[in-house]
Amino acid sequence: MTISFKISENTKEKMIEYFEDKKRPKTPAYAIFQADEADTVVTLYESGKVVFQGVSADIDANLWKEMEHHLNPLSNIKEKNSEDKKKKDKEEIMINTKIYQASTIGSDEVGTGDYFGPIVVTGAYVAKENIPFLEELGVKDSKKLDDAKILEIVPKMIQKIPYACFVLSNQEYNEKYSSDINMNKIKAILHNKVLLKMTEQYPNIDYVIVDEFAKPNAYFNYLKEVPTYRNITFMTKAESKCLSVACASMISRYVFIKEFEKLERIVNMHLPKGASTLVDETGAKLVQNYGFDILNKIAKLSFKNTNKIKDIVKEDSIS
Repeated sequence: MTISFKISENTKEKMIEYFEDKKRPKTPAYAIFQADEADTVVTLYESGKVVFQGVSADIDANLWKEMEHHLNPLSNIKEKNSEDKKKKDKEEIMINTKIYQASTIGSDEVGTGDYFGPIVVTGAYVAKENIPFLEELGVKDSKKLDDAKILEIVPKMIQKIPYACFVLSNQEYNEKYSSDINMNKIKAILHNKVLLKMTEQYPNIDYVIVDEFAKPNAYFNYLKEVPTYRNITFMTKAESKCLSVACASMISRYVFIKEFEKLERIVNMHLPKGASTLVDETGAKLVQNYGFDILNKIAKLSFKNTNKIKDIVKEDSIS
């Protein structure tokens, strides 16, 4: 996926600062830098055009669109997306109708790219007879819906769709994360928990679908020390191809929004989503108001944002 749009000078400055330690040694012609952000390659050009390429391009592009709107509320972003109609039509043809029309359990997660807020993993069971209900309701990948739509649809959805949800708080995440337990291992453990619970309750299903965030061998290797559900169909972009994964994605997002609102009430401050420089600035304000320990309660300390927040607080104390 490739997404591009133009940003203002003040957003360019924020972006240059944020990607300082992520830059590639070689820079394309007319570019200020090219950098790596997890699964996304980001290129910023002198003209102000910024290009996001990769599996997570949409997520990273949304973070910087949010920054642009924050710094320049009146700016009009004209986005170009490589996922044009031809590619979308092609992707629809590639949907496996045998799986789509079957009774399935799917799992998906939210919050793994957000500095503030918990990680939420949900497993959802969709019986084939409920497929028309979900299609009429407008169920789709949660990343394609805004928060208002998620808050509108999910309460209606869960009246018919059984699910299991695990919320890993920031404090729990910070206790578990180490050199031996990385983000993907945490995700695998949580996915496995919801799948074990859902398949025990609903054993007569046709498929169990997981949106592939790690290769199957790596996924099962993460779980070698715990009881593991193994009869899984791994699928890329599963939330767009399987309604049970789409439901899991939307329920996870719904729960994340509610948990995020609780955190905002605790600190009495708006918390930006993602991991942008706006997050760094907000984190520094929180530390100044409540002390560093507040981050252990509401943030994922393993993210690079933590060190950047420390630097901001240190600079402010010196000045």
